[in-house]
Amino acid sequence: MTQENGSGRLVRALDWRGAFWVAAGVPPLVLFSIGGIAGVAGKAAFVVWMISMMMGFLQSFTYAEMAGMFGNKSGGTSVYGATAWLRYSKLIAPLSVWCNWFAWTPVLSLGCAIAAGYILNALFPIPLTDSQAVLDWITANPGKTAEDAVAALTPFIRNWEALTLYVPGLGTLHFNSTFVIGVALMLVIFAIQHRGIASTAKSQKYMALVVLIPLLLVGLVPILTGSINSMNVTNIVPPTAAYSGADGAWDLGGWTLFLGAMYIAAWSTYGFETAVCYTAEFKNPKTDTFRAIFYSGLLCIIFFFMIPFAFQGVLGTSGMLAPGIVDGTGIGEALGGMVGGGPIITQIFVILMILALFLAIMTAMAGSSRTLYQGSRDGWLPRYLSKVNDHGAPTNAMWTDLAFNVFLLALASDADGYFYVLAVSNVGYITFNFLNLNAGWIHRVDSPHLDRPWKAPSLLIGFNTCLAFVNALFLGAGAKVWGYSNALWSGWIFAAFILPVFCYRHYIQDKGHFPKEAMEDLGLSDHGDMGPRRAGILPYVTLIAGVAVVLWANWFFQLPE
Repeated sequence: MTQENGSGRLVRALDWRGAFWVAAGVPPLVLFSIGGIAGVAGKAAFVVWMISMMMGFLQSFTYAEMAGMFGNKSGGTSVYGATAWLRYSKLIAPLSVWCNWFAWTPVLSLGCAIAAGYILNALFPIPLTDSQAVLDWITANPGKTAEDAVAALTPFIRNWEALTLYVPGLGTLHFNSTFVIGVALMLVIFAIQHRGIASTAKSQKYMALVVLIPLLLVGLVPILTGSINSMNVTNIVPPTAAYSGADGAWDLGGWTLFLGAMYIAAWSTYGFETAVCYTAEFKNPKTDTFRAIFYSGLLCIIFFFMIPFAFQGVLGTSGMLAPGIVDGTGIGEALGGMVGGGPIITQIFVILMILALFLAIMTAMAGSSRTLYQGSRDGWLPRYLSKVNDHGAPTNAMWTDLAFNVFLLALASDADGYFYVLAVSNVGYITFNFLNLNAGWIHRVDSPHLDRPWKAPSLLIGFNTCLAFVNALFLGAGAKVWGYSNALWSGWIFAAFILPVFCYRHYIQDKGHFPKEAMEDLGLSDHGDMGPRRAGILPYVTLIAGVAVVLWANWFFQLPE
């Protein structure tokens, strides 16, 4: 991997601190679904975040070992883990990479949808029913209600919609004001990242400091001032039903809701593994990979433990179910209220929330585009994705990210579509994690000759293999919790779309052979020989067992009636 710009390859311009700052967009992801998880987990919500974060941290040690093995690769842990499956099935490797990509890339559309909501609320607010403007309108229009006044005083742009388009089996595309603003925000982020990873890391550093320090204070202030209501964080039980707000019990329905919350939380808490998406851009990958993911994990532990606990402790279950918390557009006001700030402080937090969303979106675009880039270089994805610009940025992959998310943004531009996109995309993320955690032990068996600059304890590799099946349980039980009974099947169908794409690239364009450099990364010289399958039938048994766990959990766990 070159050190020079304009070489047509990624540039080694990053150390672990730069990757840490790029991954600093992960902590704000807690705000994407904090209301939704409170809705399905009830008083157990903050416990869900803590357990999920600890699982993500432990799993990252498997990923750190694999990242160090492939110092010339970019694209993150899905790429490093996918190589372990090549000996057993050529189809599983591209499937793993694709699942990781379509799980991460919706951060762009979901984040831009929320940010657009904040901008609309700031510039074109909808009046409250008890506001002076509403009262004056009712006075001037006798016989009319507050609802009539709100409808009359709501700015035209809030209801403007150029087009709606129903897509059978998927949902309705909304081309409205949220969509237009969201696309504009995506283009701004694209322009920032166009200048390469070093420029992106520098932008992320300053933005992260501006966002994360106030967010940390929001978590600390209620704890230090005694604002946590112990009633909100004791008697930990799931609700009677999703979004009911009433305490339930640990029965079958309650466990189903809890597992559904664990399912969605993983989308955020595991995300700091993106810190090793840039191995091919590290100046010293042998030392930078472990440091990047380890310190990013510690940062996330602080935020994913503290913020949900503070939110729940102050707001309680009923406060967490407010529409603005659930859809994300009222988080800024809630943050200001938690530190006892007035209108000015609240507006500052609204601005910080928009910056936090930018932070998360930039992290997602940087990581997901490099997943596409490396998948192309390794012969799994279309060739055009491996093109980079003069600054070493994978622009074709970034444009693909952008185009796909314009479509998702149209789908996520209303509240119902938002959680549909999240639930379906997470099918890919949990599937990728299952395959990747098992890749750790497969690499140990099949590739003992590869150098491991950092090696995880064998006991932890084994424990993380068990966690792979815990994740499979979350997938089977949890995907249907979010109001879409077919989310599991929709996610797997979308995952299968990559198979004909791979077959065209591999069997027609590449004549059944992988690129030479992809084989050399595995320590194999003959691109026609994938090397010995020392693990025997165990990888196949693992796949069958994983599918069995998912299907059993999907059948056994049922939502409360």
